[in-house]
Amino acid sequence: MAQATSQKRLAIAVIDFLEKSLKDGTVSSEDVESIEIAKSCIADSFHVKADDPAARKDALDDGSLLKIYSAYELLKGKKSTATEASKPNTSTPKPSGPTPTTPEAESFKSQGNAAMQQKDYPKAIDLYTKAVNLSPANPIYLSNRAAAYSASHKHKEAVADAEIAVSADPKYTKAWSRLGLARFVLGDAKGSMEAYQKGIEYEGNGGSEAMKKGFKTAKEKVEQQEKDASTEEAEEDTASPTRAAGGAGAGGMPDMAGLASMMGGGGGGGGGMPDLSGMMNNPMFASMAQNLMSNPDALQGLMNNPRLRELASSFGGGGGGGGGMPDIGALMSDPSLRDMAMNMMGGGGGAGRGAGRGAGS
Repeated sequence: MAQATSQKRLAIAVIDFLEKSLKDGTVSSEDVESIEIAKSCIADSFHVKADDPAARKDALDDGSLLKIYSAYELLKGKKSTATEASKPNTSTPKPSGPTPTTPEAESFKSQGNAAMQQKDYPKAIDLYTKAVNLSPANPIYLSNRAAAYSASHKHKEAVADAEIAVSADPKYTKAWSRLGLARFVLGDAKGSMEAYQKGIEYEGNGGSEAMKKGFKTAKEKVEQQEKDASTEEAEEDTASPTRAAGGAGAGGMPDMAGLASMMGGGGGGGGGMPDLSGMMNNPMFASMAQNLMSNPDALQGLMNNPRLRELASSFGGGGGGGGGMPDIGALMSDPSLRDMAMNMMGGGGGAGRGAGRGAGS
């Protein structure tokens, strides 16, 4: 709603600029019809009544679009050809810094300060705006209005005013403080910290206590955000292997029991497929499998073992238990296989220790 109101005011300001351009001769009489059409189109498109004195006063007060844009060019270090081309004030040199004050502007500022003390922030904004219209690049007026905007919870507007104020006069440190506050409230902790840092630099002697406190608060927020981001990245990295395993167990161990069911071997059966589900429910085999998955060299050695290759060839022949299950007792009576099994379980301490270490990896 506030943005729509600002757009309507700007539309009225543009129409006012076009009218004044006709009156002061900036636009030739041959273009009068084009200007009138442009004014009508703008009024219709933005649903404004430029001939309404109240609407025009609300949009411009005692200022003009040309004056505002001239202040903008001044802050950006550009030469205002528009000001030089206009008839009024052509002989008046442009200031190299902030625009000068006038008694009337100072009066509006004083009234705005009084309204701030009474916590009448809308009135203060209105009075400071009148002062700004008379002296658009005055850092004090802009900074004061920024404070009133922040007090009214209009922090985006406060940032805009404070940024223009510090551009007009970086040495006016109150503007840096108000820019730091507004940015912080909007969630820009890094930008807030930078504003307070500039304020400290321009204040000199290490900065005021208020400026240092603002900088410290913003810095702590930045550090906390960086810490939180690092923690989230670490959690994502830790979770990745588990997601990649598609429902894997601890340490990225695949769900062998589920794999056996998919292959039709969950219950043993006569197809020659060993009972993988039963095997993986055995802590000893679970530990062995985990160590194999985390140790490629051990897996390669296992595949090159002639005794295991002989055993694998017998799975389909019903030489072991039901469903092609090998005879565990016979396997463990083979010294080489027994030693290999103990190594795969993490050493000579038995299956319990190997399984526990594997689950924690």
